[in-house]
Amino acid sequence: MKAKRIATFCTAAALIAAQTAPARADFGDALVGGVVGGVIGGAIVNEANKKKQKTYAAPSVSSAQRAQNAEVQTSLNYFGYPAGTPDGVLGARSRRAIADYQMTLGYPGTGYLTDYERSHLVASYHRAIAGGAATAQAAATNPMGMRGLLVTWRDEAMGIVPAAPAAPATVPATAPATVPAAAPETTMATAPATGLPTFLGTAGAEVSLASFCNRVGLMTTTNGGYTTVADMTDPMDALGEQLCLTRAYAIAQGEELAARVPGTTPEQIAQQCAGFGPAMKAELASLSLSNAPAVLEEVKRFAVGTGMPPAQLSSTAKICLSVGYRTDAMDVATASALLLAGLGETAYAEVLGHHLSQGFGANQRTDLAFDWYGLALEGADRPGAAVFAPGQPERMQLLRKAAYGMVGRADDAVTTPVPAALPSFQVPQASN
Repeated sequence: MKAKRIATFCTAAALIAAQTAPARADFGDALVGGVVGGVIGGAIVNEANKKKQKTYAAPSVSSAQRAQNAEVQTSLNYFGYPAGTPDGVLGARSRRAIADYQMTLGYPGTGYLTDYERSHLVASYHRAIAGGAATAQAAATNPMGMRGLLVTWRDEAMGIVPAAPAAPATVPATAPATVPAAAPETTMATAPATGLPTFLGTAGAEVSLASFCNRVGLMTTTNGGYTTVADMTDPMDALGEQLCLTRAYAIAQGEELAARVPGTTPEQIAQQCAGFGPAMKAELASLSLSNAPAVLEEVKRFAVGTGMPPAQLSSTAKICLSVGYRTDAMDVATASALLLAGLGETAYAEVLGHHLSQGFGANQRTDLAFDWYGLALEGADRPGAAVFAPGQPERMQLLRKAAYGMVGRADDAVTTPVPAALPSFQVPQASN
């Protein structure tokens, strides 16, 4: 009871402290309470329950169940949900993959499959394998890539037909009727609340980065591998490949960090990370309008205003960058990369360059993207600065060549070779 009263008192004190925090730090407090605060809460509960802990033997899994689980893991991996090695054990990584699969179909991301969800996943896997090249073609044309096939085939099985635009009805011609002339009416256009006209603001769906990377992956495989410095012909294609490469590394790194936060589920972390976009709305807007130094100044002010230690902000941003990429939430991913760059981790300036050059999470601005690439290249020479594909130092040479090619500029580092000159010495003549 004493431990329980202490825990209750600590919780109440934390709530009172949160109410007195500055308004600008609300986002930081929420993030700490939701993601990092799980560590503190978990420690209190663990301490209180130490004497109550009992050891239970894990229920045995039959060979048939293990085989069924392995088939589920294989199917998840095939459709782009990383479930790890198909060993038949549905651990934390497999549960996260299952939750992602469920949310793709619009179901609650519980991490535990219903009979229908399992049968649809496995049946779709076998259908995709049997389809061969036709499957790859269908995935390439689907906005969601391979994952989109799961939605399409689910809808087909349920008899849901995509709505097609209706043809205009044919009206038989009739003699014009005599209508009395009416006084002309003045129709007033309704202006938005801001007083500014908006067109196409919500008409088009945002392009999916996951779908983009699926297509890039297919093209990379078809071409026999990633573009190199020697064979680069299209700078934008090369930069697109590098965007997808850094995305894959960021997802893996963030998942590794998230696994160290006890007492939280992937869904809880994703809900907390969703606050990054709205919290950094002004900084995200500046990314598409201002140069890199000006944007970084804004981001630094934001970081100070959260009240969180830089190390904690960095870890949180890396986790949320992974979440943003994994869930295709570009505002979360871009805001996270902005915060990391503002904290001085210049490797993430490359991410912002990619977003600006390709138009994900920001307007497509190759001129502004060039500055961010420059920051990443400047910091790449520092020891330990490599974050993405650290075993490929030549990657930065490709990034440099592609960035200069993107804006049609000559590489400043390439200097004109100086022709070799023969040495000349004046030797006095010996006197007789």
